[in-house]
Amino acid sequence: MPTVKGRSMQVAAAGGAFQLVEKEFPEPGPGHVRIRVRACGVCHSDSLTKEGHWPGLEYPRAPGHEIAGVVDAVGPDVPLFKPGQRVGLGWHGGHCNYCPPCRRGDFILCENQPISGINYDGGYADYVIAPANALAFMPDELNDADAAPLLCAGITTFNALRNSGARTGDTVAILGIGGLGHLAIQYAAKAGYRTVAVARGQDKAPLAKQLGAHLYIDTTTQDPAKELQKIGGANIILSTITSAKALEWVIDGLAPAGKFIVVGAPEDGPIVINPFPLLLGRRTVAGWPSGTGMDSEDTLKFSALTGVKPMIETYPLEKAEEAYARMMSGKARFRVVLKVSDK
Repeated sequence: MPTVKGRSMQVAAAGGAFQLVEKEFPEPGPGHVRIRVRACGVCHSDSLTKEGHWPGLEYPRAPGHEIAGVVDAVGPDVPLFKPGQRVGLGWHGGHCNYCPPCRRGDFILCENQPISGINYDGGYADYVIAPANALAFMPDELNDADAAPLLCAGITTFNALRNSGARTGDTVAILGIGGLGHLAIQYAAKAGYRTVAVARGQDKAPLAKQLGAHLYIDTTTQDPAKELQKIGGANIILSTITSAKALEWVIDGLAPAGKFIVVGAPEDGPIVINPFPLLLGRRTVAGWPSGTGMDSEDTLKFSALTGVKPMIETYPLEKAEEAYARMMSGKARFRVVLKVSDK
């Protein structure tokens, strides 16, 4: 397991431009593996690293937490993973096993959880060294570029839905048809929910139906809460959008005992909620993080089994700056992926 040389597209300081450098990637230590990166998704959360919004960031740092690759080398005390195996690495960059949430088996809430591409170098590089307990095995049916976005946008929506309490046949409304929303609609429909897509403009209706939505609500011409109440209300509303005002407009569309789940962070301020519909209807508002390596593995397996795929645009590693700008512009349809290597 010798040290290897490879490329890294890193940021030298908060707000700085990406720099392509050649560096050495050492042998993995105990409990760690070295991954040869084949593809890495470009996620909005990468801006936390690029712009320096995460507290305590150390630079230089290569972002990237939607990593599809192959195990290149294995450190001591790693009994499960072997060189040559295809694996994925997401936002959850490992867990300590010893904090109170870990001792209860709730690893996603680990108090010492490192985050891929924030606490250590991520997938904008030829190699990544990561804790083995963060990895997911990759199904053969998924190619690397399609699998990469499933390790963040995919697992976040899939995991939120499967832990929502919704039962087959329940009405599930998905707010937004973007990077998260276009996957959430597919997962909801494939899981057997009556799936309602909610977005702006009639031009999105054909895409919503293509993704599997049974109903489409155009918020430019319809009141989404009233439209949802016409069909009995939504048992689950999953919000993938970043507008707090839009969330407030839709929340009254919940059925009694319904749940409003936020997976997209609003950028225009806090969410204002009228408490009376919550109190009188026993409704709840919740958030959901991404998931562990095993949750990622479940996401990948379900996607392969049911044919859920992201819509992607690809760029080579050398064009990470262009890829990042495309993602941040909001014009990508719908996920941007760096194709790093075919090896």
